[in-house]
Amino acid sequence: MDPLLPLLREDGAWLAVDKPPGLPVVPGRRDHPQACVRRLLEIRRKEPLWVVHRLDRDTSGVLLLARTPAAHRTLCMAFEAGAVEKTYLALVRGEPPAPEGVVDVPLHAARKGKTRPARPGEPGARPAATVWRVLRRWDRPAGAVCLVEARPRTGRTHQVRVHLRYLGCPLALDPLYGGAARDLALVRTPLHAAILVFSDPTAGTRVRLESPLPADLASAIGSLEAERPPGDGGARTVSDLPPGAGGGWPG
Repeated sequence: MDPLLPLLREDGAWLAVDKPPGLPVVPGRRDHPQACVRRLLEIRRKEPLWVVHRLDRDTSGVLLLARTPAAHRTLCMAFEAGAVEKTYLALVRGEPPAPEGVVDVPLHAARKGKTRPARPGEPGARPAATVWRVLRRWDRPAGAVCLVEARPRTGRTHQVRVHLRYLGCPLALDPLYGGAARDLALVRTPLHAAILVFSDPTAGTRVRLESPLPADLASAIGSLEAERPPGDGGARTVSDLPPGAGGGWPG
């Protein structure tokens, strides 16, 4: 397996890889047709694969692909029905209005591939809901930065990014949706697909896949930890957090 696409797990119907940031799942209009996760895997594995869901180009983490048309249909229907549990970790600028909650705001397609909150009763709006929880907060001279867990109940384009911005806490770096905490030395949107839970399309058993926190986000969090004044107990360390995705990160 390509070291840039580490295999998380596979069976006869599907496989899951740990997608790196910077690589699209399928090629965009300006991308080389071979420069995407699906095609690289097909070439290296010498088998056709079907895309079940997508992660944004700069989002890292668990990516599921089908190995058969039947599995593709079943898994796509599960995603569409909201039967798949998804957990993301996000570094955001600012903080949500409460320690946890649900943002239930319909979304609408916008110009240039973007998404925006829909106006009340607007035609074409699609229901969207995201559960959030603040895992950690750092108070900084330029404003608070938080590590947020986001669990989208639906699968709209850029849903987590738009809902976090709606809450007043966009991703710490996000050229499309307003994040600008550039002093964190981030070079991509700090969003990580940490956990994916779904039913195996053949056996029907529940499968849980986890992706460890990638090095760039771990480094950014380490820098935030290093800024804490001595004796400041306001931000918990990794070992203080509940077990879960990313080798000890919450899920």
